[in-house]
This record gives sequence, structure tokens and C-alpha cells, in this order.
Amino acid sequence: MKHKLRILPVSCLALGALLCLSGCTTMAPKYSRPATPVTDAWPTGPAYQEQAAKQAQKPLDEIPWREFFIDEQLRQLIALALENNRDLRVAALNIERFRALYQIRRSDLLPKVDASAAATFQRIPEDLSGSGRATTVDQYNLGLGVSSYELDLFGRVRSLKDQALEQFLATEQARRAVQISLVSQVAAGYLALAADRERLRLAKETLSNQQESFKLIQSRFDAGVSNALTLNQARSSVDTARVDIARYTTLVAQDENALNLVVGSPLPSDLLPAALSETLAALKDVAPGLPSDVLLRRPDILQAEGQLKGANANIGAARAAFFPRITLVSSIGLGSDDLAGLFKPGSFAWKFAPQITLPIFDGGSNRANLKVAETDREILVAQYEKAIQSAFREVADALAQRGTIDEQLAAQQSLTDSTSESFRLSQARYDRGVDSYLAVLDSQRSLYGAQQNLITVRLARLTNIVNIYKVLGGGGDAGQRP
Repeated sequence: MKHKLRILPVSCLALGALLCLSGCTTMAPKYSRPATPVTDAWPTGPAYQEQAAKQAQKPLDEIPWREFFIDEQLRQLIALALENNRDLRVAALNIERFRALYQIRRSDLLPKVDASAAATFQRIPEDLSGSGRATTVDQYNLGLGVSSYELDLFGRVRSLKDQALEQFLATEQARRAVQISLVSQVAAGYLALAADRERLRLAKETLSNQQESFKLIQSRFDAGVSNALTLNQARSSVDTARVDIARYTTLVAQDENALNLVVGSPLPSDLLPAALSETLAALKDVAPGLPSDVLLRRPDILQAEGQLKGANANIGAARAAFFPRITLVSSIGLGSDDLAGLFKPGSFAWKFAPQITLPIFDGGSNRANLKVAETDREILVAQYEKAIQSAFREVADALAQRGTIDEQLAAQQSLTDSTSESFRLSQARYDRGVDSYLAVLDSQRSLYGAQQNLITVRLARLTNIVNIYKVLGGGGDAGQRP
């Protein structure tokens, strides 16, 4: 005895009608950007330059890094970093990951149709057949089916899709933030290496001069003209220069190691700086613009806002969980107890099985999930506001340094020139026997310290330019993605 099994598929017309019932809106609260928790203007005072006459200049975030940084060696190092840096590579891969997650959520809005073909052969023993004889049952089927498709009447699926979209967009802003940070890291590392190499060169020149002076005093001591105190003072100057050479040699090696890590590949020797360059950037006096214009365009702020929007959309999904959920299981196809009869008239079969689930008692889990979603949004609001406040502080600090660094550099240059002249005069007085060598030694130490401090101030000035590039969200990267 053979039994026929039919697969019961759905009517396409009925399915289409139900799909039209699926809502196009969600239960997520209307998004409203939080008020900016900072003042409408940058700080003013003695530390800040007047900015009113510079507002018409091009915003820094629209200036590509290749136009901002004009030092060719630095440009090539930045290009290498954009190709090889692992943090930037991870950020780019995160974009691909969240793009795929968004596509998964978006696909949930549409029914998933599967094709299937199956054959079943079963022997029913005589004790179970009901007829007292053993029975063999053959079943063949072929069809298309929709399994567990949720009609999104209350926007739960759409809210989850919106959340995934905002997370995906946030990762793109995260990549931009990583790129801006990477460019500034390369520039800062390049400058640190240049400064330490210049300090090392100065220490070597000082050691050479000190050794010449020590040899002269040694010969005068041997002739009985100089005393032991003068000889030991000269020797201490030589040893001090030797200590600095060893220290700066270590710092130069460490700077190269740090730059190697940031760039992500071995550094070509011809791209390493020998000394600080004053032509680092083409734009040394960039207008900061207004806080609301600058801060809300920074990629890290946009990333924080994207995460906030995603949390806002998730509230819609949590709210929709309180309402009925309708799912469809349906199929359409052919069924027969004989393979040869699978395509004969009368083998057509369909099935339509809608299911509605209404939450009645869940122990408070839905309410708790909604509370979690709302709390997550409040947390991200606070984090968004903190990100704006931190960005405002970073820009204000950079502007304060920019407003005073030129005056500091001029004063340090004047101090270095004065100590250089003092050293020349003390050396001449010592040569004529007017002063002791202690006066020469003090002048020499003051000159060496002033020269080292001059390098430090020059480094601070150039680093401030790099920092302004970073904190103002600089570096439009159109066409320059790795």
C-alpha cells in the first residue's frame, strides 16, 4: 500500500497582500541631536590670537594632507603608512564587516525563498500499519518555500536594520579618525626623530669643541700654567657631552623604532630627516572656524553620533517586542508517491501557515530589554557630549600654544644669541688671563643648554602645526584611501 504526500505551498497573491501590510515606519523615538555642551566661540585672552579676520579661509577638514604637508620626505612616509599601517587596515576591515552585518539585517526585510527536492522511503511494520500487513511508503517532492518570514508590522526588523546601518556608517567615520591620527602620528614621529638627530649632532659638535679645549688646558697644566681645578672642570665638560651623545643616540634609535611601527614597514634611509625643517606645512596659520562647524565635522564626533543613532534605533526594536509578531511558513511545489508522476497533473501542492505570537507573560524581560536600550542611549548621549568637550579642549589647547609659540621661539632665539656672545667674550677674557676657566665653563654650559632648548621650542612649534591639523579634523582624503 502506498500513500501520497503533498507539500502545501502558499498563494503568491496572499503572500503579496501580507507583505504590503508590513510597516514602513518604526517605533523608535524621533532622533534629535543633543545640544552642543560647549560655548559658541573659542576661548580668548592673552594666549590666543585674534581670529575674526580669518574666518573666510578654507576649512582644514577640506584640505587633503598632501596639500597641508609639503615636506616631500614626510609625504612619502605618510603614503607608506597609509598603505602598510595595521591599525588603519583593521579599521578598513571593520568597515567591510559592518557592511556585511548591515546587509544581513537588511535582508531580513524580505522573504527568504529556498528551493528543495527530497525523496523519502519508509517501511511501516504490520503491527503499526493498521491493515495487518507491512507497508512501504515512497514520497517525492519538489518545491519553493518561505520559512519563518516575519511580517514587520511594528518595525522591529526595520529598527534592527537601521541600527546596523548606523553602526556601519560609524565605522567609516572611525576609519577616517584613524587615518587623521595616523597622519599626525607619522608627522610627529618624523619631527621627534629630526629633533633628536639635531640634538645628537649638536652634542657631537660640543664634544669636539670640549675635547679641543681640554687638550689645550692639559698642555697648559703640563707646562705649569693651569691648575688642577681648571683641568678637572674641562674634563667634566667633556664627560657631560659624552653622556648627552649616548642619551641622544638611544633616543634616535627609539624614534626610528617608533616610526617603523607607525609606518608599518622598514623605513628607507633616504626618507629619514637629518634636522628639523621649517617647511613642514604649507599652511602655518589656519583659521579654526566656529566650534559648532569644526567639532561636529570631526570624524570621531560623527562616529559617536552614529553610535548614538544606532542606540536610538534599537529602542524601536525593544518597543516592538511588546506587540504581536507574525511569521509566515509557506511553500509551493509538486508532490507524488511515484517519481514518474511528480510532474503529472494533480501533483501540484501548496502550504500556507501564518503564525502569530503575542507576549503575555515574560517575567519582565521585555520591559528590562527596553530599559537597557534606553539606558544605552543615555550612556551614548553622555559619551557624545564628552567627545565634544574633549575635542573642544584639544582645539583650545592647540590654539593657546599657537598664539604664544612664535613669541617663545623669538625669545629663545634671542637668548641663544646672547649666550653665544657671552661665551665668545668669556673665552676671550680667559685667553687674556682676565677670568678663570670657570667663567668659560659656565658660559659654555649656558650656550649648550640654550641651543638644546631652541631645538625643543622649534620642535614644539612644528608639532603644534601637526596637532592643529589633527584636532581640527584636517585632511580631506578624497581619492587617497589606502
